[in-house]
Amino acid sequence: MRHGRRPGDSFIHLIGSRPFGLRKSLGVAGLYATGYGNVGSSIYYALGVVAIAAAGATPVALAVAGIFFVFVALDYAEGSAMFPEAGGSASFARHAFGDRAGFLSGWALMLSYVVTISISAFTIPPYLGHFWAPLKENAAVGTVTSMGIVGFLALVNILGVRETSWLNIGAAALDLLTQAILIIAGMVLLFSPTILIERITGAWPEPQNLLFGIALAALAYTGVETISQMAEETRRASVRVPRALVMMIFTVLLVFGGISIVAFSAMTPEELATKWATDPVAGIAFNLPLAWLQDVMKPMVAVLAASILLIATNAGIIGVSRLAFSLGTNKQLPPTFSRVHKKFQTPYLSITTFAAIAMLLLLPGFFSPGVFTDMGALYTFGSLLSFSFAHAAILALRIKEPQRPRSFKIKPNLSLFGREIPISTALGLMVDLGILIVIIYFQSYSRWVGFGWLALGLVLYTLYQRRLRRKDQPPR
Repeated sequence: MRHGRRPGDSFIHLIGSRPFGLRKSLGVAGLYATGYGNVGSSIYYALGVVAIAAAGATPVALAVAGIFFVFVALDYAEGSAMFPEAGGSASFARHAFGDRAGFLSGWALMLSYVVTISISAFTIPPYLGHFWAPLKENAAVGTVTSMGIVGFLALVNILGVRETSWLNIGAAALDLLTQAILIIAGMVLLFSPTILIERITGAWPEPQNLLFGIALAALAYTGVETISQMAEETRRASVRVPRALVMMIFTVLLVFGGISIVAFSAMTPEELATKWATDPVAGIAFNLPLAWLQDVMKPMVAVLAASILLIATNAGIIGVSRLAFSLGTNKQLPPTFSRVHKKFQTPYLSITTFAAIAMLLLLPGFFSPGVFTDMGALYTFGSLLSFSFAHAAILALRIKEPQRPRSFKIKPNLSLFGREIPISTALGLMVDLGILIVIIYFQSYSRWVGFGWLALGLVLYTLYQRRLRRKDQPPR
């Protein structure tokens, strides 16, 4: 047997017999870095996706979505404090509503993970286009490269390369440093209140496009599940997971607000939505007024963005296969999803299956100019559905189990029939469902693929549960 910690250990430890246990080695810094590495990666593509729909209202759309991101993160903080286990919204929903709801929330979250793999890999080539133009300018070259990245990372995860928390911490620190440099340089050299207001008001979108832009802006906050998913590997998780989530909230809002203002100072909304849609942060570096600063920042942004997006792609593969393994071991999916390779001790079938689905989602990149927006909307469909389950679960648990210990408790609360109902959670649930309806109405691709994904999951779940019941029935 090989020694050393592997991603496979993350899956094996979920089995009831727990033959391989994960050390509870993560602290606040490791959790924060891992979470920000995933959430922070989305700024490298979300800004462009939102600009395609919201045009001049992009900063407004991001700000509105940011408010409800806070509500979601607070729910995950309270839920993780109650249930310091892997699963995130799927775990909360299972405790609140039972196995079927837990499965549906987990299945929706799996869709978000798969799209995260696709969209992160899709935006790596445009940033590397700084070094070789066809990666940005040729759709076929970019798409083939993206699919190759997914395939390579799937292979790496099957072989079981060790995870290193110091790499996440280092990448997050370098990411924050680069973003801080861009924000400071942009505010000093580019920012003009008059130009900013003119670009916002001069390209203000139609109401339906503004609504769609706000819906797409949820994409900017991908990865909020990540910290919750790492709860089982965290010392004093009920305290440290909420603390890391709160730290991430402030950082994300500050950085995303600063980057969006600087982007609108550096580019017109039209430029952001076309030329720089897939690599908006590169557009900021390209438009800095000092030649020497451009020479430093352009390659730095290209390398850092590609690295962060590569880590995010890999995190998506680990996350979706971990979640599939968890559902398989909890008898919510067939045991195929929890099958572990005898030699590498990794869930190779789950990794292969979902990496293949992510590559299928990339295929329209060869012929469809709208693939970028389609992927963004599809991610939003899955994430908003899982967020809605999280909101509903927190509300239900406040009503059903008011005495359950909560080391982190959302405030302020509304007293209703003797129960404390968190106001932000109730508002978050209503808004998330409203935005989900907007996505379903305006975006046919996410509507058909999203509901098709849910239907497939329900069929798998129902057939497998029937099979289990037949096995449990005594012979006549």
